[in-house]
Amino acid sequence: MKIGFIGLGNMGAPMAANLAKAGHNVTGFDVAGTTAQGVAQASSAEEAARDQDVVITMLPNGDILRGVAQTVLPAMRAGATLIDCSTVDVDSARAVASRAQDAGILSVDAPVSGGIGGAAAGTLTFMAGGSAEAFARAEPLFDIMGQKAVHCGEAGAGQAAKICNNMILGVTMIATCEAFALADKLGLDRQKMFDVVSTSSGYSWTMNAYCPAPGVGPNSPADNDYQPGFAAELMLKDLGLSQQAAEAANADTPMGQAALALYKTFVEDEDGEGRDFSAMLPRFENRTRT
Repeated sequence: MKIGFIGLGNMGAPMAANLAKAGHNVTGFDVAGTTAQGVAQASSAEEAARDQDVVITMLPNGDILRGVAQTVLPAMRAGATLIDCSTVDVDSARAVASRAQDAGILSVDAPVSGGIGGAAAGTLTFMAGGSAEAFARAEPLFDIMGQKAVHCGEAGAGQAAKICNNMILGVTMIATCEAFALADKLGLDRQKMFDVVSTSSGYSWTMNAYCPAPGVGPNSPADNDYQPGFAAELMLKDLGLSQQAAEAANADTPMGQAALALYKTFVEDEDGEGRDFSAMLPRFENRTRT
């Protein structure tokens, strides 16, 4: 396929490189001028999108997505497919899908899970919203960039799945970090706690696959001084999106609200910015009950 890829950051660049490695003709653009291995460089988003079979975007937020869509959709040929892999608000995803439909272009909102490591390894999970036809067009590319793709429903459903998933992730990481900090104060060895919890009813992805305690469980950012695999500020962004959606849907999400407040404090008022979201553990280690 001829593919335009807009947004060659920490996630987009390895995704685009994997598509090129698989034999697709990929042309990329990023406002920062970054490039990706095997990917031709365009001078603008419009140039990257022109006459392509598929255009993929990986962008920071909904406002930027709307702006890029306004620029690239007129450059795309009718019948092409727009795949947005950004994590944005549901309203922005649906607005772009509506605009694409008006232009005769298929569209999929397909945020990802798996982080920078998953993008590089081609093991991402895609949560997709859009028509069955659009998903079928995108699925072969998902198979290259990831290990799983789920068609969640119509436009916006992919974003809905992502923010619900990451609300669980944020809440669960906080609970896992709190539990390790409590175990420390109770004199319980961290390895022993892991051995019990990882095989008991406290089992979770944050404990078993991404343990926030250094030297315990599989290798994770905690073993690299909390250098980010998934940065705390990105978790803050996703929790903000979840609460924005909860407010719009009139949904009661007190744990999601509490997690948002804690990550906001951690990122904006403490030392969380630029650290992995699991660095909540040293935060709780150094705190006492108030």
